[in-house]
Amino acid sequence: MIATAIAAASRLFTGARARWIGCAPEPRQRIYFANHTSNLDFVLLWASFPPAMRHQTRPIAAQDYWQKDPIRRWLAAKVFKAVLIERKRVSRENNPMEPMLTAMEEGSSLIIFPEGMRNPSGEIGEFKPGLYHLAKQRPDVELVPVFIENLNRVLPKGEFFPVPILCSVTFGTPLSILPDEHKGSFMLRARDAVLALKPL
Repeated sequence: MIATAIAAASRLFTGARARWIGCAPEPRQRIYFANHTSNLDFVLLWASFPPAMRHQTRPIAAQDYWQKDPIRRWLAAKVFKAVLIERKRVSRENNPMEPMLTAMEEGSSLIIFPEGMRNPSGEIGEFKPGLYHLAKQRPDVELVPVFIENLNRVLPKGEFFPVPILCSVTFGTPLSILPDEHKGSFMLRARDAVLALKPL
């Protein structure tokens, strides 16, 4: 009930439109990778799915942000079922790949933001290699590029109250890693796939 209410409120407030132009909203295991401009990114992307897909899909989120207070901890654990990862003091003991791969072994799809950090300007930064390593470990899982438009203007960095502005979430054609494809080439190709979805 709460998850449904949050999804409905997110779509209503942002006027978000989900555009599936390269694939259909099917309940198959996927990794959705998107540009990152706001703390609301994964909420809006997750809210764009039909209910069955929301239940199956877990966002990857920063542990330091989502464990700051009881409300965020509860939302991350009970509503979004987020996979929380360390992003500041990464070591072998808290390697972010481990919880992501575990979630996928359990059958979950993932939402990830390969830039790592938000870019409030709306420009897409360089992708970090996590997506590549996931693709190498799970070549059977589709990689779906996603472009989120205008969400950085709904909740600018440093602001607490969102501003109602129309947004869109565009899903592109799934990718897969090519045989013998180098990490750099794959990361550029993945980034270009997200950029290609940006409305003109």
